[in-house]
Amino acid sequence: MADLPPPPPPLALSDSAARQLANATKTVPQLSTITPRWLVHLLQWVPVEAGIYRLNKVRNPQDVKIACAKRDEAELPQTFVDYEDRPREYYLNAVTTILDIHTRVSDLYSSPHDQIKEQLRLTIETIKERQESELINNADYGLIANVSNEQRITPLGGAPTPDDLDELLSRVWKEPAFFLTHPLAIAAFGRECTRRGVPPPTVSLFGSQFLTWRGYPLIPSDKVPLSDGKSKILLVRVGEKRQGVVGLFQPGLPGEQSPGLSVRFMGINRHAIASYLVSLYCSLAVLTDDAVGLLDEVEVGKYHDYAHVYR
Repeated sequence: MADLPPPPPPLALSDSAARQLANATKTVPQLSTITPRWLVHLLQWVPVEAGIYRLNKVRNPQDVKIACAKRDEAELPQTFVDYEDRPREYYLNAVTTILDIHTRVSDLYSSPHDQIKEQLRLTIETIKERQESELINNADYGLIANVSNEQRITPLGGAPTPDDLDELLSRVWKEPAFFLTHPLAIAAFGRECTRRGVPPPTVSLFGSQFLTWRGYPLIPSDKVPLSDGKSKILLVRVGEKRQGVVGLFQPGLPGEQSPGLSVRFMGINRHAIASYLVSLYCSLAVLTDDAVGLLDEVEVGKYHDYAHVYR
């Protein structure tokens, strides 16, 4: 029996061939390291003059003497409010870099997306990510480094429980604003609540849902340290009026794009490279010791067998 001839080629244009003439819709560059940076939104930001913020505190507040006057002619106490002789001064730090762009690239390849605009956008996003990390972890002014010893506690059983967060609330009881922790710590807390049959309610902020405890939201940030299966949970009070935590920035910078953020064109060198100086000046101040509490050594990898719960 003779072999059959091969089938005729398809009479329609293939997708792969058609794409050669098609205009593909192109997205702007997607940067996977960008996060919501909730901490930056939740802090109150205070403008700083000359890059210095002096934190004045009362010295020995228990020595301020007052009396509830009786119906007699007893001598009234005499007193005054003393101040610390050497108040702490916070200096603004710069998160900065120099962005280089070849003019040939910006001239020839800026359609449909402007190359200079996209390079600056991605650089600024990266700088803002570093800003949030410094606000939490900086060895000088970061939140974690400025928690006093009296405000540090550890979990009762390793994993974060409602009891641990209640203890943290007892340390920052004067109008706390939010918990701040790693997303894995929030998941660990959720598991402990589920185990006890007290699933935490949620609240909507900035168009997103957050778990809460006692009405205070648990704000996630991947900048909170996570090491060897352990993390930290912070509880923060914010604002100058509440004697809480405030963010610091320098207003009126040359080339200001947003508060504390400056972009300045540095010129074009003999190799046709255009340079831009991108700087973000910021810091953070804890106005009183009881404005921040820390639950340390929180285990985030503890799971439970829930079989008995559903019997």
